[in-house]
Amino acid sequence: MLSLEALLAQGTRKNPQRKRSNLKLSINGRFLSQSLTGVQRYAAEIVKAMDRLLASGEAPRQLLDAEWQILAPLNAQTLPGLRRITIKQVGSLQGHAWDQIDLARAAAGTRLVSLANSGPVLHRDHLVVIHDAQVFRRPDFFSWRYLALHRTLGHLLARTATIATVSAFSRNELAEVLSLDPASIPVIANSAEHFATITPDISIIEKLRLAPHRFFLFVGSMTKNKNVDTAIRAAEQLGRADFPLVVVGGDNSKVFGGGAAEQKAGIVIAGRLKDEEIAALFSQAAAFVFPSLYEGFGVPPLEAMFFACPVIASSADAVRETCADAAVYFDPLNAGELSARMRERIELGGISPAEQEKQRQRLSTYSWAKSAAAMLEFLAKPASGPTR
Repeated sequence: MLSLEALLAQGTRKNPQRKRSNLKLSINGRFLSQSLTGVQRYAAEIVKAMDRLLASGEAPRQLLDAEWQILAPLNAQTLPGLRRITIKQVGSLQGHAWDQIDLARAAAGTRLVSLANSGPVLHRDHLVVIHDAQVFRRPDFFSWRYLALHRTLGHLLARTATIATVSAFSRNELAEVLSLDPASIPVIANSAEHFATITPDISIIEKLRLAPHRFFLFVGSMTKNKNVDTAIRAAEQLGRADFPLVVVGGDNSKVFGGGAAEQKAGIVIAGRLKDEEIAALFSQAAAFVFPSLYEGFGVPPLEAMFFACPVIASSADAVRETCADAAVYFDPLNAGELSARMRERIELGGISPAEQEKQRQRLSTYSWAKSAAAMLEFLAKPASGPTR
């Protein structure tokens, strides 16, 4: 008869347990306490996609065996549906103070991932996604306090952390302004797939008194870089009251030092809307207008393409990189040129099969699963500091 020790040993051989590695990864969860913009959506979608890959075993072995956690402030919202990554609330501070003090303390000894432009500057094993170089390239967009803080933060993080970003354009921009080797900056792109689970709320069309496919759409904040004034001037020059411009978005004038656009004839100011309502507007618009002066990536045009909405986009470099030949372009400083593109769209009518095929090709280039896999592959490499 086998002894108890032998039986236990035999059971262990038959049911081997995966040995947990010593690697521990922390995700900066401050984004869960912030208002939802493209940066916060990016962070949430990347985390959810990484969690799905980890839960299904589709990640490098050392990361499958690692311990994963989101460290979040007390005022953070939850991120439902996570199976592999846990959420832990830490500290008592908020904002940048939470980043630099509470998070730095809680993440000590772990590999840290910050997905929303900032993180503790003294944490050495740290990957930070900085989405663009706006504070360096376009200081006129920002209040002086915001500018001073985020320029300083960018320079400090470039010295202590590994910087990642969302496009080849932003990689080159950040490399230049932060004196980094572009090859040291991984590109973890955006996507528009978050709209795949959204059911359009068509009631918004009637609520705003719109005719299907007889309006142009702008979606974005009322910030200087989004350049809504050019879109409004273009709509006025178009002179088609039967094709109004619908402006969707909130006002960040506190940060950017400017006010929101005022209500004008032929312009429908819709304010902040739910994703379901925005999806309906994308699906029913004659075209989506994107007059941005500077972008790190340019997600809204992809969101429009998800609903087969024609895109009239700024010729900004990052937007061209994202949209390629699936959009028509205009000089964002030239309202007359945008007005001409809008008039051409009216004459063309609905989107053509050829245009839809170009959109499908652009959409297939980007996915949260691809971006999460790229993130995990990078995190599986041995830690390294910034390269200058």
